[in-house]
Amino acid sequence: MIAQCWREEIAPLDASAAAAARERIDALTKPVGSLGRIEELAVQLCAIAGGVPTHAYERRAILIGAGDHGVAEDGVSAYPSEVTAQMVGGFVAGTAAINAFARAVRADVYVANFGVKTPLPPHPRLLDVLCGYATANLARRAAIPRGDLGYVLAAGIAAFDEIAERAPFDVLALGDMGIANTTSAAAIVAAFTGAPAETVVGRGTGIDDARLARKIAVVKRALARIEDVSAPRPGTVRSTPQRTRGADVWEQIASEVGGYEIVGLAGVILTAARARIPVVLDGYIVAAAALIAGAIAPHALGYCIAAHRSREPGHALALDALGLRPLLDLDLALGEASGAALALPLIEAAARMVREMRTFAEAGVATKEDAR
Repeated sequence: MIAQCWREEIAPLDASAAAAARERIDALTKPVGSLGRIEELAVQLCAIAGGVPTHAYERRAILIGAGDHGVAEDGVSAYPSEVTAQMVGGFVAGTAAINAFARAVRADVYVANFGVKTPLPPHPRLLDVLCGYATANLARRAAIPRGDLGYVLAAGIAAFDEIAERAPFDVLALGDMGIANTTSAAAIVAAFTGAPAETVVGRGTGIDDARLARKIAVVKRALARIEDVSAPRPGTVRSTPQRTRGADVWEQIASEVGGYEIVGLAGVILTAARARIPVVLDGYIVAAAALIAGAIAPHALGYCIAAHRSREPGHALALDALGLRPLLDLDLALGEASGAALALPLIEAAARMVREMRTFAEAGVATKEDAR
């Protein structure tokens, strides 16, 4: 029922606007295709906007979804759960890496508390959309009760709406914070793609070999509970509900191995797509959220822009499954929306290129044909 509603509310990208944008870009005063990935990005922005954007995506918001994970108690991270709340404190105080990057790219930073274990004091930049004080331990039982998933998605809607009410934005960059959330993300990616745990589990916060082996074992144990999921290979995740047990497959995966911030960010992605707002995805955790959003409403993925490819080994696999090409490859492994923030100027550049450049005909510049 949840999936059906979202599928009806999220429109596909405007194919005619995309075709018109491609035609215009090919006629601009440059060799055809010479701006590479920026041209593809510009076409996508036009398809989202329904025509050449009338602005340069200078109103920018960054949202970090925060939540703790019960599986941290199994020693899968190099840091204790208390670090989640401590890092959130740095985000709202403006002292973390994402804050430095946000100032560099002229973006506002907000944090949505979807499920931090430690109570957090109020702050103007902190959105209270709490769904629970950390998930259950996915190594032993379902991380989130299935009946709560709609509520967690609604928390994502609330987070999006609250930022939009405070300061309207044209583009939204998403990031994450949550100790042990790479364990949850790895399990989600494995469940959706059918990839072995060994290929999707990475070192996260920099764990040693012993913790890595423990983390792989935990993911395998959790995946064993996900029944009858004949998952598609990478690149076919958009048809997951039809290829498996119907529209509840995403619910099973999200319930068994999800995180409050991951499912909450899926709700943010869906809401942004419904509003025809481009969503810039950060790293592994946000890619896992996009897999859930895409399983609920495949058209939502058309509004997603992959900022970068992170160091986590499963991130490239997740991006392939989503059908997204990253803009950057900077060997990042931090999270916090750090890569998504760095990609925001490229969004502006693409929009300005298609709007502000002139075609050969408009500029009165000779073309290759004129030289013949």
